[in-house]
Amino acid sequence: MKFIDLCSGIGAAHLAFKKLSCQCVGYAEIDKKAEKTYKLFFGSELKNYGDLMKIKSSDLPSFDILLAGFPCQSFSVVGQRKGFIDERGQIIFGIKNILKEKKPKFFLLENVKGILSAGNGDVINVIVKGLEAQGYNVYCKTLNSYNYGTPQIRERVYFVGIRNDLTQKFKFPDNDNNIGYNIQRFLINNDDKHILSGKPFETFKNKYLNNKYNFGKYNFDDLIKSEYLVIDTRQSDLRLYIDKVPTIRTGRQGIIYVKNGKLRKLSAMEALRLQGFDEDMSINADSAFSQTALLSQAGNAMTVNVMHDLGKIILESYT
Repeated sequence: MKFIDLCSGIGAAHLAFKKLSCQCVGYAEIDKKAEKTYKLFFGSELKNYGDLMKIKSSDLPSFDILLAGFPCQSFSVVGQRKGFIDERGQIIFGIKNILKEKKPKFFLLENVKGILSAGNGDVINVIVKGLEAQGYNVYCKTLNSYNYGTPQIRERVYFVGIRNDLTQKFKFPDNDNNIGYNIQRFLINNDDKHILSGKPFETFKNKYLNNKYNFGKYNFDDLIKSEYLVIDTRQSDLRLYIDKVPTIRTGRQGIIYVKNGKLRKLSAMEALRLQGFDEDMSINADSAFSQTALLSQAGNAMTVNVMHDLGKIILESYT
């Protein structure tokens, strides 16, 4: 089957469906840095159709599946939650128009959990009804990446659309069980440049351990004895995790962990691995682009594993 990858980011959806032997016919991404990473992963032959809101459906090739991680900032609880007032919240209507014109068999969309409560529930109702109006049965559920092969706690809402002239057999997987992970398989970077030292190290101790909220609460010597303890720093607080990693977010890269008695910053390569990207892809990107850019891109990406498992169910049920 053929798919188009809209609001593609660095191509998590592309990779997921490539692993399912599907063919990409094009993508749409306006972030130039993300486009460079996408090309590193998948080559330069595919056409980037650019701004989704400016795409003419007639210019797109035929495809069976529409994939999109449409912008989430306007619905996120860490943003201002402007919803449809924010121009980024309008992207879903561009997707709706493409569905109306191209009528693919299926679509698979992803967004933040905050979309469910945005506008007191009005936003999600408008989105679902708008998608249904294009001739699709729409299934919507919150899934956690942690249950799909990665120790990252990442709750996202997934929308599956099945054209309503097709047999309806889709059911979301029931993967709500607790899975044990060997987190060492993911936190594999050994480059000394990621060790927290000097001023950043002192900042960590003073800002997070010795501030008025946490003074005396944590013993630093005990912390660094806990191999692979994950520490999430945010504002003046910190949170501790064992065998799991908090949500990787664009714009906030405060995740550190203990390894060999040292504090290490989560590297871009590790962030990509936690999002389900292959090890060789992650290493190549890590050597080609800046840590700041890649960490942001990883935080903005979909989780490959979840998209793959949902895609597998869709394809097995309807092909």
